[in-house]
Amino acid sequence: MSSTAFFVGLCLAVGACRLVEMTISRRHQRALAARGAAPLPEPIFGAMVALHSAVIAGAAIEVVALHRPYVAAVGVPALALVVLANLLRFWVIATLGVHWNVRVVRSMPLGVVTTGPYRFVRHPNYVAVFIELLALPLVHGAYLTATAGTLLHLLILRRRVSLEESVLMADEGYRRAFANKPRFVPWP
Repeated sequence: MSSTAFFVGLCLAVGACRLVEMTISRRHQRALAARGAAPLPEPIFGAMVALHSAVIAGAAIEVVALHRPYVAAVGVPALALVVLANLLRFWVIATLGVHWNVRVVRSMPLGVVTTGPYRFVRHPNYVAVFIELLALPLVHGAYLTATAGTLLHLLILRRRVSLEESVLMADEGYRRAFANKPRFVPWP
């Protein structure tokens, strides 16, 4: 199998994982709604979904259309980061259980989760997604997609995290548990 075919397969696998996550999220949304917690309006959500899809598809298209070479010195560490980012995201999903969602949902009255990766940071899922969207294109030299995707992702994340934190910090239990925890990077 060529490195290009492997990379396109990797992009398809990441896209399939995203579809599975959307299914899990919808199931969690229904369960949370039955308990009185519904998703909040998010003007930026569509742009976030479009960006994630564009990075995954764009990386494959850039590699195929521009004949990007595979450079192991970049590709191997980038692939390791993609794998680690997905392991972190799966840990987040398992830790949050029904609270995990791709939407912002005011579910704190049903309990605040402080275990798993949440012992260290407030937003490990955003860390995982950011690393994945940066590293995935670099696995096979899709530098344009990595650069444009990262810059756009920073803009979207700034708005998304701001909305989510306004909801989370409005809850006294959440504030008590997370006020002194870093957002993204654990400090010693």
